[in-house]
Amino acid sequence: MKHTFKDWILATRPWSFPASAMPVMVTIAWLWSQGLMEHWWLGIIALVNIVLVHAAGNVWSDYFDYKQGVDASDTYGVRTLVDGLFRPNELLKLSIGLQVIAVGLGLTMVWLTGWTLLWIGLIGIALSLLYPPLKYIALGDLVIMACYSMLPMLGVTFICHDAIVPEVLWLAVPVGSITVAILHSNNTRDIETDNRAKIHTFAMLTGRRFAIGMYVFELVLPYLWLALTVALGVVSSWALTACVTIPIALQNIRSVLSYDKEGITAIASLDEATAKLQLVFSLSLIIGLVCATLL
Repeated sequence: MKHTFKDWILATRPWSFPASAMPVMVTIAWLWSQGLMEHWWLGIIALVNIVLVHAAGNVWSDYFDYKQGVDASDTYGVRTLVDGLFRPNELLKLSIGLQVIAVGLGLTMVWLTGWTLLWIGLIGIALSLLYPPLKYIALGDLVIMACYSMLPMLGVTFICHDAIVPEVLWLAVPVGSITVAILHSNNTRDIETDNRAKIHTFAMLTGRRFAIGMYVFELVLPYLWLALTVALGVVSSWALTACVTIPIALQNIRSVLSYDKEGITAIASLDEATAKLQLVFSLSLIIGLVCATLL
């Protein structure tokens, strides 16, 4: 079966890329606002690299979910393999190919910056490869927080400033919380089918009612956290520019709270809607950080 370039791109789930790209972009903007940006061009390379790692991880996860029976004909979400659009070995090769490119680019950045980045990268790659089995034992949320928030943000500070700047983790909380909510909404929707596949996600262990409450918390926390950081003087009040996205967050919250009345269809596409929230929240935050410096 021949595939177009668009087919290969869609197989990587590009709608989810804000989860990995936005933490890097927020870190770059924060470093610049703090006068700590020394190698902006390395930040751009880091952005490309994290998206490659994310794309490889998406395909890797889809391959394992299909083999494990997690993705089936009656499940929501990814249907690349279920509908026969690709053969399993094709996705496996795609994932390995993307991972090889990402590792090569990562090693180039290590050569340009220092060995500290190697250890951050190795942890990130290991967690990405181990994500499927870790997700199956309810550790997926923690892996996502580490891989697509804390590790890349710390790594980018080292890449762009020649030293790790732990203060960036103040912003890892709001950005990472929405990132975790993307996965959590997916797992909340798929509780029954995941149970059939005999895997255990965090949403399964807590039950859907608690999982819905947790999703609401993950969307409310970023705004409360930003208010706290502003009150403590950690960031400028311009960071509250991200609060313009509150109506979008409220729409997502209304969707998840309508589950009791509307059933599974109410949250069928909530993961994609949460990824969109991540995109506009982070972009708004970046605008705030830039305005705080220029105005």
